[in-house]
Amino acid sequence: MPKFKYRMQNILTLKETLERQQKAAFSLAMLRVREEEEKLQQLLLRRGKYESDLAAASEGTLDLKEITHIKSAIQIMKTLIRDQMFELKKAQDALEVERKKLDQIMMERKTYEKLREKAFEEFKHELVMEDMKVTDEFTSFKYNKTQV
Repeated sequence: MPKFKYRMQNILTLKETLERQQKAAFSLAMLRVREEEEKLQQLLLRRGKYESDLAAASEGTLDLKEITHIKSAIQIMKTLIRDQMFELKKAQDALEVERKKLDQIMMERKTYEKLREKAFEEFKHELVMEDMKVTDEFTSFKYNKTQV
Protein backbone atom coordinates (compact mmCIF):
# COMPACT_ATOMS: atom_id res chain seq x y z
CA MET A 1 0.00 0.00 0.00
CA PRO A 2 1.47 3.38 -0.97
CA LYS A 3 2.19 5.94 1.69
CA PHE A 4 0.55 9.37 1.63
CA LYS A 5 3.02 12.17 0.98
CA TYR A 6 1.78 15.75 0.99
CA ARG A 7 3.78 17.70 -1.56
CA MET A 8 3.43 21.00 0.32
CA GLN A 9 4.30 19.57 3.75
CA ASN A 10 7.39 21.78 4.00
CA ILE A 11 5.22 24.89 3.51
CA LEU A 12 2.76 23.67 6.15
CA THR A 13 5.63 23.04 8.56
CA LEU A 14 6.97 26.52 7.88
CA LYS A 15 3.53 28.04 8.54
CA GLU A 16 3.30 26.15 11.85
CA THR A 17 6.74 27.43 12.85
CA LEU A 18 5.78 31.00 11.93
CA GLU A 19 2.61 30.65 13.96
CA ARG A 20 4.55 29.51 17.04
CA GLN A 21 6.92 32.45 16.65
CA GLN A 22 4.05 34.89 16.26
CA LYS A 23 2.33 33.47 19.33
CA ALA A 24 5.52 34.16 21.27
CA ALA A 25 5.65 37.74 19.93
CA PHE A 26 1.98 38.21 20.85
CA SER A 27 2.66 36.92 24.37
CA LEU A 28 5.52 39.38 24.77
CA ALA A 29 3.30 42.24 23.60
CA MET A 30 0.60 41.13 26.04
CA LEU A 31 3.17 41.04 28.85
CA ARG A 32 4.28 44.57 27.99
CA VAL A 33 0.68 45.82 28.12
CA ARG A 34 0.24 44.26 31.55
CA GLU A 35 3.48 45.84 32.77
CA GLU A 36 2.41 49.26 31.50
CA GLU A 37 -0.99 48.86 33.17
CA GLU A 38 0.74 47.94 36.42
CA LYS A 39 2.99 51.02 36.19
CA LEU A 40 -0.06 53.22 35.60
CA GLN A 41 -1.84 51.67 38.57
CA GLN A 42 1.18 52.35 40.80
CA LEU A 43 1.32 55.98 39.66
CA LEU A 44 -2.39 56.42 40.36
CA LEU A 45 -1.93 54.99 43.85
CA ARG A 46 0.98 57.37 44.52
CA ARG A 47 -1.09 60.34 43.32
CA GLY A 48 -3.92 59.26 45.61
CA LYS A 49 -1.47 59.09 48.51
CA TYR A 50 -0.21 62.59 47.75
CA GLU A 51 -3.77 63.90 47.56
CA SER A 52 -4.60 62.39 50.94
CA ASP A 53 -1.35 63.85 52.31
CA LEU A 54 -2.44 67.26 50.97
CA ALA A 55 -5.82 66.94 52.65
CA ALA A 56 -4.12 66.00 55.92
CA ALA A 57 -1.61 68.89 55.62
CA SER A 58 -4.45 71.35 54.98
CA GLU A 59 -6.03 70.55 58.35
CA GLY A 60 -4.84 71.89 61.66
CA THR A 61 -1.70 74.00 61.63
CA LEU A 62 -0.74 74.91 58.09
CA ASP A 63 2.79 74.37 56.83
CA LEU A 64 2.92 76.33 53.57
CA LYS A 65 6.21 74.80 52.50
CA GLU A 66 4.88 71.25 52.90
CA ILE A 67 1.60 72.06 51.12
CA THR A 68 3.51 73.61 48.20
CA HIS A 69 5.78 70.57 48.08
CA ILE A 70 2.83 68.16 48.01
CA LYS A 71 1.02 70.19 45.32
CA SER A 72 4.18 70.11 43.24
CA ALA A 73 4.42 66.34 43.71
CA ILE A 74 0.79 65.96 42.59
CA GLN A 75 1.49 67.98 39.42
CA ILE A 76 4.52 65.82 38.67
CA MET A 77 2.42 62.69 39.22
CA LYS A 78 -0.24 63.99 36.83
CA THR A 79 2.45 64.48 34.19
CA LEU A 80 3.87 61.01 34.84
CA ILE A 81 0.38 59.49 34.65
CA ARG A 82 -0.30 61.24 31.33
CA ASP A 83 3.03 59.99 29.94
CA GLN A 84 2.30 56.48 31.23
CA MET A 85 -1.11 56.54 29.53
CA PHE A 86 0.67 57.30 26.24
CA GLU A 87 3.04 54.38 26.86
CA LEU A 88 0.09 52.12 27.63
CA LYS A 89 -1.65 53.21 24.42
CA LYS A 90 1.50 52.47 22.41
CA ALA A 91 1.74 49.03 24.02
CA GLN A 92 -1.93 48.34 23.28
CA ASP A 93 -1.46 49.42 19.65
CA ALA A 94 1.57 47.12 19.34
CA LEU A 95 -0.50 44.29 20.84
CA GLU A 96 -3.23 44.89 18.26
CA VAL A 97 -0.67 44.76 15.44
CA GLU A 98 0.71 41.47 16.79
CA ARG A 99 -2.83 40.07 17.12
CA LYS A 100 -3.61 40.91 13.50
CA LYS A 101 -0.37 39.28 12.36
CA LEU A 102 -1.21 36.18 14.42
CA ASP A 103 -4.71 36.02 12.94
CA GLN A 104 -3.28 36.22 9.41
CA ILE A 105 -0.68 33.52 10.05
CA MET A 106 -3.26 31.24 11.68
CA MET A 107 -5.56 31.68 8.69
CA GLU A 108 -2.74 30.77 6.28
CA ARG A 109 -1.84 27.68 8.33
CA LYS A 110 -5.47 26.55 8.42
CA THR A 111 -5.68 26.99 4.64
CA TYR A 112 -2.70 24.70 4.12
CA GLU A 113 -4.12 22.19 6.59
CA LYS A 114 -7.38 22.12 4.64
CA LEU A 115 -5.44 21.62 1.42
CA ARG A 116 -3.60 18.75 3.08
CA GLU A 117 -6.88 17.18 4.21
CA LYS A 118 -8.29 17.52 0.70
CA ALA A 119 -5.17 15.92 -0.79
CA PHE A 120 -5.45 13.08 1.71
CA GLU A 121 -9.09 12.50 0.80
CA GLU A 122 -8.13 12.40 -2.88
CA PHE A 123 -5.35 9.95 -2.05
CA LYS A 124 -7.82 7.67 -0.23
CA HIS A 125 -10.24 7.93 -3.16
CA GLU A 126 -7.47 6.97 -5.60
CA LEU A 127 -6.60 3.95 -3.44
CA VAL A 128 -10.22 2.82 -3.46
CA MET A 129 -10.42 3.28 -7.23
CA GLU A 130 -7.17 1.36 -7.72
CA ASP A 131 -8.46 -1.45 -5.51
CA MET A 132 -11.71 -1.56 -7.50
CA LYS A 133 -9.73 -1.68 -10.74
CA VAL A 134 -7.63 -4.60 -9.50
CA THR A 135 -10.77 -6.40 -8.35
CA ASP A 136 -12.43 -5.81 -11.73
CA GLU A 137 -9.35 -7.08 -13.58
CA PHE A 138 -9.20 -10.14 -11.37
CA THR A 139 -12.89 -10.84 -11.89
CA SER A 140 -12.56 -10.25 -15.61
CA PHE A 141 -9.53 -12.53 -15.83
CA LYS A 142 -11.32 -15.26 -13.86
CA TYR A 143 -14.41 -14.93 -16.08
CA ASN A 144 -12.37 -15.08 -19.29
CA LYS A 145 -10.42 -18.10 -18.04
CA THR A 146 -13.64 -20.04 -17.42
CA GLN A 147 -14.86 -19.10 -20.91
CA VAL A 148 -11.85 -20.63 -22.66
